[in-house]
Amino acid sequence: MVVVFALVAVAVVSVLVAANWYVWRRLFRDTTRGPGPVRRIGAVVIAGGWSLAVGTMVAGNVGAPFWLERILAWPGYLWLALSLYLLLAVLVGEVVRPLLRRFLERRAAGRQAGAEPTPEPEPLRTPAVDTERIPAGTAPPKTAEESGTGEKPETPGEPGTAGKPEAPAPSAAAGDGPSERPDALPSRRLFVSRVVAGAAAAAAVGTVGYGTYGVLNGPTVKRVTVPLAKLPRAAHGFRIAVVSDVHLGPVLGRGFAQTVVDTINSTQPDLIAVVGDLVDGSVKDLGPAAAPLAQLKARHGSYFVTGNHEYFSGAEQWVDEVRRLGLLPLENARTELPHFDLAGVNDVAGEDEGQGPDYAKALGDRDRARACVLLAHQPVQIHDAVDHGVDLQLSGHTHGGQLWPGSLLAGLANPTVAGLERYGDTQLYVSRGAGAWGPPTRVGAESDITVIELASPKA
Repeated sequence: MVVVFALVAVAVVSVLVAANWYVWRRLFRDTTRGPGPVRRIGAVVIAGGWSLAVGTMVAGNVGAPFWLERILAWPGYLWLALSLYLLLAVLVGEVVRPLLRRFLERRAAGRQAGAEPTPEPEPLRTPAVDTERIPAGTAPPKTAEESGTGEKPETPGEPGTAGKPEAPAPSAAAGDGPSERPDALPSRRLFVSRVVAGAAAAAAVGTVGYGTYGVLNGPTVKRVTVPLAKLPRAAHGFRIAVVSDVHLGPVLGRGFAQTVVDTINSTQPDLIAVVGDLVDGSVKDLGPAAAPLAQLKARHGSYFVTGNHEYFSGAEQWVDEVRRLGLLPLENARTELPHFDLAGVNDVAGEDEGQGPDYAKALGDRDRARACVLLAHQPVQIHDAVDHGVDLQLSGHTHGGQLWPGSLLAGLANPTVAGLERYGDTQLYVSRGAGAWGPPTRVGAESDITVIELASPKA
């Protein structure tokens, strides 16, 4: 087992090293003429970014001081997102690169074909001396041979310059200075590399910036109508505000929690369901950040179930804390509301601590003639919900993939990544979550708070 783990670790590190060398090559080596400061700066940026990212993850796992985690978290996590999209953008550039080179070659060939040939200059003609018109008593100037002196006549006004041709004046059309050497201009290959690298860097930075702005700006509100066959007419239109994966931690703090609370309260729900992964850290460090949850308002109360990150952060302490803030934890428990049952089970991550989900305890003795809504953090728990006759399960956990193409990987591990689907007589709704884990960035998976409106067929 240890050998397998070591081989996997070596393979992962090798892939990361190769990918980062490839990014450095395309962004820095291929865009410069030779070794120099640009290449060295590129190596420092990439190595430094990964050092911060690794330091961030290590600090969170070894219990480093919370102030240190906060300092490392922003640059470290953002580098993870930026490096992903730099790699994707450079890969896309491999498709653009030959197309751009071909375009430039055709353009240059077209210019050469359309250029007109330069006319040759006419030869200079020496005017003949018209001896017939020379005034009487004069004669043409004698040559040196005719005069017998062996000396050539001097040009008037310039003694000592006889017979020397004048040096041509520098032409202004030649560039007002020394002409540039051909090797001083970038080659077509270098020009294409610089254009593609610049576009890739701009695309990656723009994508990460826009995705981060979306998270910090707060979740949007989605409204979904879910018909339940057993729901009585009196409960038609009952509104449940579903919020998951807030992930309060070193990056998203009290201000973000206040935004989430204000957004939930603005929907005026009948019931609030917090379905796990509320925090990433201890009550000692994040208690003040979670304090705004005490302001949640709903006619039938606010309920909470644990997610896997609660078990990384001290689940028992957080259950006590949310209870103190006015939320009602459902630890493998059920409450009978006036028109349907509301149940909650612990996350499967609690099994390692002997606190895993217990469906028999939560659902075993209920009246199956009544509609039942189950709060369970992970979508994979749907199969047990079907076995116990649940009408609707509300989950989170997937983040909708958070960073595209993460949705493809999330789809391999979860029956539903986001939205509403039916499994037999049970419906499953999966929220994309209100916050973000790791990089405070979302691409292709907008954060949300969902208002589920229950519908009765009898209404």
